[in-house]
Amino acid sequence: MVTSGWQIYDASPIFKALTFPSALTLGGWLGGAIQWHFAAMWLLVVNFIAYLALNVATGRLRRRMFPLSVKTVFGDAYAALRGKLGHGDLTQYNAVQKFAYLAVIVDLAIVILSGLVVWKSVQFPLLRTLMGGYDNARVVHFFGMSFLVAFFVVHVAMVALVPRSLVLMIRGR
Repeated sequence: MVTSGWQIYDASPIFKALTFPSALTLGGWLGGAIQWHFAAMWLLVVNFIAYLALNVATGRLRRRMFPLSVKTVFGDAYAALRGKLGHGDLTQYNAVQKFAYLAVIVDLAIVILSGLVVWKSVQFPLLRTLMGGYDNARVVHFFGMSFLVAFFVVHVAMVALVPRSLVLMIRGR
């Protein structure tokens, strides 16, 4: 979705100084990019709803992500920056991981809602107003996508630093 989104973005950039090289985009032209983006959009929405519903229904979201406090997030972040964050039990998330995964869940909801405004602005006037208008919804959508890309890059870097976590991610345990 990101690369097709970049192709769509290039057709009408929000920030004039920022465009994406065509080698990094998907779709070849605006119409093709929109088709890829909309096809992937449905996969994202269905996957997000299923993930959230199953995690809430089974109690996994509550068990894995809570309790969480500002103090523990800053404490674990400080320990991580010093290279002192323990990785003894990889099945238990530290506070920074909990915060990051919750932030991704919230961000995905924002990306989906802002995407609805960009796609069907007339059909969602209240949502458009809450986002500050169509142009602001585009900015929200862009920064939401940027957060997800940054999360992905950091996630890959963390796996490189703690390679045994990759097996747990693949197996889900």
